[in-house]
Amino acid sequence: MRKIGIKRSITIRWAVNTLGLVIIILTAVVLLALFMARNYYVSTAKQYLVSRMETISSGLSRFTSEPAYRSEVRSIVEEFSEKDRFELMALSDTGRVTLTSSGFQPSDWLKINDFAEASVSEDGAASNELTLENGEHVICHTVILPGLSREYSAMRIMTSLDTVDSQLREIAILLSAIAAVIVILMLTSGLFFVKSIVLPVRQISEIARGYGEGDFSRRIEKRSDDELGDLCDSINYMAGALENTEKMKNEFISSVSHELRTPLTAIKGWSETLTEMGNDPETFRKGMRVISGETERLSGMVEELLDFSRIQDGRFTLTKETTDILAELGDAVLIYTERAKELGITIEYFEPQMLPFVYADAARLRQVFINIIDNAVKYSNPGGKVSIEAYAEKGDVVVLISDNGVGISAEDLPKVKTKFYKANYTRRGSGIGLAVANEIVEMHGGRLIINSELGLGTTVMIRLPAQNGGK
Repeated sequence: MRKIGIKRSITIRWAVNTLGLVIIILTAVVLLALFMARNYYVSTAKQYLVSRMETISSGLSRFTSEPAYRSEVRSIVEEFSEKDRFELMALSDTGRVTLTSSGFQPSDWLKINDFAEASVSEDGAASNELTLENGEHVICHTVILPGLSREYSAMRIMTSLDTVDSQLREIAILLSAIAAVIVILMLTSGLFFVKSIVLPVRQISEIARGYGEGDFSRRIEKRSDDELGDLCDSINYMAGALENTEKMKNEFISSVSHELRTPLTAIKGWSETLTEMGNDPETFRKGMRVISGETERLSGMVEELLDFSRIQDGRFTLTKETTDILAELGDAVLIYTERAKELGITIEYFEPQMLPFVYADAARLRQVFINIIDNAVKYSNPGGKVSIEAYAEKGDVVVLISDNGVGISAEDLPKVKTKFYKANYTRRGSGIGLAVANEIVEMHGGRLIINSELGLGTTVMIRLPAQNGGK
């Protein structure tokens, strides 16, 4: 039902907004053209009638005697050369038709008030366009004569407009046909255009619903290089990113489950051992040390997950104050020095005499240092070395943490700060530590830069703005 709704909605909007407007414009153009054509034909006919009557009237004006005048009027009417197209009539002083060029007396059906209108007009002439009682559409022009005879006081020339009406009908049919062809062409091209939009939209809608249900296997077929094509590319890119995120999330859940299971297994095993063992102080101390260490490890993982959740929900906040970064870095180094020795890894800390203060959340910075140092130790092999140094540079405080461990491949390097991403699944860790550390550094207005080469090691640079520009 949703597909049909999309198609109908677009089609109806196009029909109303575009096709409807074109039909209205074409109708207005046809009506205007017919109106102008009719005015042209009628005005042309009227001008001709006026011209003919002026010629006749001027010819009669030279007569001064009634007999000659009457004879000339009869001669003009009876011998009228255009009687096949026009009707010439002589009118009495009462407006009654007394003589016609056709020889018929139309007094029974011809009722025109043009004589009265001409009698009161300034130029002694009147024109009328009317439909006679017999249904004929005509135009006539009447002129008051010099008045030498009461029987021939005026003359009227009249012609039928049926031919004009017929021509107008033909023009109307022609214009209507042209308009219909335009509408049909627009309808055909418009439906093709609408279809070219509806089909991709329908496909996008269908596949997008699949994305909503977690199926990222399908991609939208790109059919054009226009905006719809760009939309298809964007949605396909989004699907790929969501698919990768979903994959990383599943791997993250699997990794975290594994990371949680390991300490829990150790805690459970040693708890059972301590419950069943006898009075062996050495074994008891060893077991409690393992339980304490694994509990601390679990606590760190849970805190890391909570931080990540707060970042995702926008609830992650900082409590900033003037902070001595060397104190926080020194605490982090101290925490990992003994642990690194147990793993056969050496930590070298090149501590400067003094560094500018930073305006920061001290606990969160210590968390960043602990996270980065933990990664350096975790991804180093026995006999490896982790180097830590800090210095001031161009108004920033810079902390470098380097190792000669397993390193990161060029393919994985751009993704290591992405949430859920874990480049090396052979080492412990949830895969969100760097994402949290990067977020904390950026919230302080700094940058976390990672350079690495597979098999050679990794260097992490943390740049934080010094308070008051380091002055």
